[in-house]
Amino acid sequence: MSLQVSFEVTTRGRGSYDVTQNVNEAVKKARVETGLCHVFVHHTSASLMLCENADPTVRADLETFMADLVPDGDPRYRHQDEGPDDMPAHVRSVLTQAGISIPVQQGRCALGTWQGVYLWEHRQQGQRRRITITVHGLG
Repeated sequence: MSLQVSFEVTTRGRGSYDVTQNVNEAVKKARVETGLCHVFVHHTSASLMLCENADPTVRADLETFMADLVPDGDPRYRHQDEGPDDMPAHVRSVLTQAGISIPVQQGRCALGTWQGVYLWEHRQQGQRRRITITVHGLG
């Protein structure tokens, strides 16, 4: 059995956006008991992450860390077609991940107690981001 669904997330700019419910709904709709759920973001200036889902300061601290690691407006970057956050957003997405695979067990995502799936927007301005979820497995 397999299922593939896509959806869009409208961001308000840089930060993390919880998409765990979308992922869980896709797995439920697929009626897969044992398998794999793959989540993919179709952009080069946003990424996905599995992260702490109880305390939002964890995601805020990750944002602070990334801002120090890859600051906007770094004069070494030549690619600035869409502004000073353009190339930093690309670097951030390369350092993180565009796809996440999650095991499906007993018809549910086998996430840890404190894990959630997040879209991580790396641009300062709001964007429309497309995510595709593919679920494969046995019913």
